[in-house]
Amino acid sequence: MKDRLVTPSYCLILAANFLLYFGFWLMMPVLPFYLQEVFDANKTTIGVVLSCYTIAALCIRPFSGYLLDTFARKPLYLMAYFIFTAIFGGYVVAGTLTLFIIFRVIHGVSFGMVTVSGNTVVIDIMPSSRRGEGLGYYGLANNIAMSIGPMAGLFLHDAGIHYTIIFCCSLGSCLAGFLCACAVKTPYKPPVKREPISLDRFFLLKGIPAGISLFMLSIPYGMTTNYVAMYAKQIGIDVSSGFFFTFMALGMAVSRIFSGKLVDKGKVTQVIAIGLYLVIVAFFLLSGCVYVIRWNAEVCAVLFFAIALTLGIGFGIMFPAYNTLFVNLAPNNQRGTATSTYLTSWDIGIGIGMLAGGYIAEISTFDKAYLFGASLTIISTIYFNRKVTPHYHKNKMR
Repeated sequence: MKDRLVTPSYCLILAANFLLYFGFWLMMPVLPFYLQEVFDANKTTIGVVLSCYTIAALCIRPFSGYLLDTFARKPLYLMAYFIFTAIFGGYVVAGTLTLFIIFRVIHGVSFGMVTVSGNTVVIDIMPSSRRGEGLGYYGLANNIAMSIGPMAGLFLHDAGIHYTIIFCCSLGSCLAGFLCACAVKTPYKPPVKREPISLDRFFLLKGIPAGISLFMLSIPYGMTTNYVAMYAKQIGIDVSSGFFFTFMALGMAVSRIFSGKLVDKGKVTQVIAIGLYLVIVAFFLLSGCVYVIRWNAEVCAVLFFAIALTLGIGFGIMFPAYNTLFVNLAPNNQRGTATSTYLTSWDIGIGIGMLAGGYIAEISTFDKAYLFGASLTIISTIYFNRKVTPHYHKNKMR
């Protein structure tokens, strides 16, 4: 019973996580079209507006880790969750691009806090011996949301549903998730003596090498989640791009089932290396779709979804392994800091990916953006194998 993973609180936080990310992903692929159609924004402007969200999340995350390691975690989690939910209502009344950007920034701040606190709370309520498996299932909730959310959002958009309705759907999903989060029971966390302010209280210094590798990996991921629908439309792939996210999430779901157990057996770096090789292949194939479709449109459509499945498997393998890697480099009283460092490294790349993807597509084409991203994955893999792996085995604490 001591190592029991499935408890009522664990199930509730999985539901809260799923509903939060469903609301998030429902709106994500629709936003570029919304900004283009409603505010007549060009690709560069779209990239800047979308990246404001990630930059705001990035700015709060180091501080959120410190707060979570110092104060009670659940109240901070609920406060951030509530603000994140409420901002969807703000999008409904945002009549100007400036007001939309303001709401987007506030949304990013709350997202940065709620994701760090959610990851930290779920680590607190699961047995340490099953952390990799538990984080895998926690991430699986994201993946299921990722499979349904973008597809639903794009279907609503293609069906001519007004953007207000789409935003309200996201609001309703997150409101239900907030109620689930309120019911989660967390273990008592005794007051801690606040240590003197130092850089290591906001950012896990031992996690910097892994953070650099993760940062380079997240740039092409950011390009994909935000622009793959526009890319498919640009080169003429005649399929519903919403299914791209479905296949991607399916790959993540399948890979997480076994990757978490491998991580719990100590094969953290080996699991990450396998995932890296898979995403290298996938991103190069994605950039090559522009040439394949000129040869055979049907083959390109099949390849498009095969790429999504491969990306899902690769990232699904790596996510729980990277999260565990950061946590294993930190003492127990710095779990929040470790989690925020992991997510901050990811968000920096996502933000740059949004900006770079829009900019490169504006001056050239999306396939060149994905070619650039694929090259970054090779650099990330070389750096991980030569620097991160030996550093982790030398400094891990468990």
